[in-house]
Amino acid sequence: MTDQAIVRLRRSALYMPCSNSRALEKAAALPADVLLFDLEDAVAPDAKSQARAAIVAALKQKDYGRREKVVRINAVDSDWGYQDLKALADTPLDGLLLPKVESAEQINQALAVLGRDVPVWVMAETPRGVLNIETIAAHPQTAVIVMGTNDLAREMRVLQSAGREEFAWAFGRCVMAARACGCDILDGVYNRLQDDEGLQRLCDQARALGFDGKTLIHPAQLAICNKAFLPADNEVAEARAIVEAWQQAPDQGVLVVNGRLVEALHVDEAHRCLAMVQMAQNGQ
Repeated sequence: MTDQAIVRLRRSALYMPCSNSRALEKAAALPADVLLFDLEDAVAPDAKSQARAAIVAALKQKDYGRREKVVRINAVDSDWGYQDLKALADTPLDGLLLPKVESAEQINQALAVLGRDVPVWVMAETPRGVLNIETIAAHPQTAVIVMGTNDLAREMRVLQSAGREEFAWAFGRCVMAARACGCDILDGVYNRLQDDEGLQRLCDQARALGFDGKTLIHPAQLAICNKAFLPADNEVAEARAIVEAWQQAPDQGVLVVNGRLVEALHVDEAHRCLAMVQMAQNGQ
């Protein structure tokens, strides 16, 4: 049986620029599973210092409720990244997002400067990072892989298509590494803010490929994403039927439920499905 304690809802992970004080305030009321407080791409060079101080103060003073609080720092080998890590040394947070990770050693370097172990989220957004994703995901502190599709497309010199065939190999490799190493994995952002149909299509595709959720750039994208990465009503009904049938015949190794052959692995999947729905209903 799946232990509900190990199921974590990470359907939606919203990037929030740390240089925007209004965004830091608004984040406390948004229905995002994860708040990705951004010190990197979303912050101009001359605003880095102010943004750093703002997020440290916000995390120490504000109540963000059940939302997972993760800070994306600047490049580990940059002065900005070093200063980010020093500032966050005693700041309460749920995770650290490292950009352009290409080796497990970068994780070690970041944690050494931070001075403590925290869950590490890694951006897979370069060819070298994707090629080395197995060793990166295997690091004991790696919790989540985040696809950085915009940067990856640029470095691969490809155009992003509607079906994203250009990322098929990278997606497959990173999903496999995540599953092998017990990590979650999130899809990259969708850049079009007024295209709900396109967002829905990519959310559906990402879930079908094995992603646990998606990174987002605007609060308006949250509702579609949160729903897309939860089991549908028919999946929930099937999961309940499987669990009930298994409970009624616990000594049988194989059952037939609604014409489908069911084994222990399907029961585990059913328990995980129901746990996710319960957590979403409880706002956990």
